[in-house]
Amino acid sequence: MDTRRALLDALAADDGPVSGPALADSLGVSRAAVWKAVEGLREEGFAIGSTPDGYVPPDDPGYSGPGIAFGLDAPYSVEYRDRIASTNERARELAGAGAADVAVVADEQTGGRGRLDREWVAPSGGVWLSVLTRPDVPTARAPLFTLAAAVATTDAAREAGVDAHIKWPNDVLVGGEEDAEGDVGEGHDGADPEATGRGGRKLAGILTEMEGEADRVGWLVVGVGVNANIVPETLPAGAASLSAERGEPIDRRRFAATLLERYAALTASPAALDGVLPAWRERASTLGRRVRVEAADGVVEGTAVDVAGPGALVVDTDEGRRRVHAGDCEHLRDAE
Repeated sequence: MDTRRALLDALAADDGPVSGPALADSLGVSRAAVWKAVEGLREEGFAIGSTPDGYVPPDDPGYSGPGIAFGLDAPYSVEYRDRIASTNERARELAGAGAADVAVVADEQTGGRGRLDREWVAPSGGVWLSVLTRPDVPTARAPLFTLAAAVATTDAAREAGVDAHIKWPNDVLVGGEEDAEGDVGEGHDGADPEATGRGGRKLAGILTEMEGEADRVGWLVVGVGVNANIVPETLPAGAASLSAERGEPIDRRRFAATLLERYAALTASPAALDGVLPAWRERASTLGRRVRVEAADGVVEGTAVDVAGPGALVVDTDEGRRRVHAGDCEHLRDAE
């Protein structure tokens, strides 16, 4: 795999075709190794061209491990699967083996989990990924990683031409409350048909898992599930896909890379995490809206006015200001 990546870098760095012997010399490998690497990359979806003067780089690297990793400005290795039960489950396995800084990416999930441990099948054509890290932060700051993933997903959707926004705490939506009678529940493994409330149609959900010792995070897995190039007729009511919103398929390789790069930047250090809440506020559609939140200690209803560290929703109610740390949030229509 290292030879393949080095070969792609060498091709990208040259303005014209590069001969097999020249590649072999620059990479310090045999010509047979160059040929084997080229064939392996072609099998992965890289359309490497051949001319009488040598090889030329692919115009559009495929949606694959090497494709996503190629040119990725984020400190993650990429493990790609065409089909997997759950990317979060695989990331937890890697965490148990001592791994860190790995992005598990799949084209299809067959046994993922959504909200309340509901089983959900995430079909081919989506972007289903989980990022395993070992951040040196207190467990109290862990919720910021979930909010960072929501920001990163929203930014990737906007770069792809879809005007996404966030509903507290981590649902990535498109459109407004007039577009749907409900949206889908939390969870990265697909769109949950049980709606959590108005606010738009759901593009993506996020599921975070972690393990820690004392007051420090041991490992943290953030799973993101995005309805990317999925036929609208196969989606549950209240859900949306990026391709349907755009009117054409998106580049899933570029989308995944953008998401990973943005998430890496937001979570690179304790200082970087300080920028998560301001970024989340800028992309949120919940603030300034009347909301109803089903929290563990009862229903909170009022106007959402802010989000406070490490992710609590601040709601002005008839009884005073409340902070809600977790719950199902519903956007309510204005009284008029």
